[in-house]
Amino acid sequence: MPGIDESLLEAMRLPGARGASLVDWISGLALGVVGDAPGGDWEATAAETAELARHVAESGSLAAAGATGAAGGTDATVAPDKEPPVEDVIATTPDAYHLLRFVSTPFDSTVFLHLWLGRDDGNLALARIRLAETADRLVLG
Repeated sequence: MPGIDESLLEAMRLPGARGASLVDWISGLALGVVGDAPGGDWEATAAETAELARHVAESGSLAAAGATGAAGGTDATVAPDKEPPVEDVIATTPDAYHLLRFVSTPFDSTVFLHLWLGRDDGNLALARIRLAETADRLVLG
């Protein structure tokens, strides 16, 4: 089972990959990075993508159908032993895709893989499949 560095290198083997990181969406810190950073600064990118991931993960309207809290209402807050209510987030720019894949772990679910992929030579469908496989095999600790 691959660790952080091996998983990020695996993501970089995807066609069109420009950069990849593993980010904690609670703290906004990058736990590992490889390749180029969008805007040239991995710290800023990690903080900005963490904010987006946090909003999505805590969004009640994006929770899985049937996910209800104790009072019967939607409970989208991610508990340490629960998976995030979404699998991934895709943001597109004129020349790139940003794929954020939430990683489920036994001890918490507050990390995601971020893949920066060029639109001209990247394959978004393939990247989603491979990043999901990478996230499932990732060993943290």
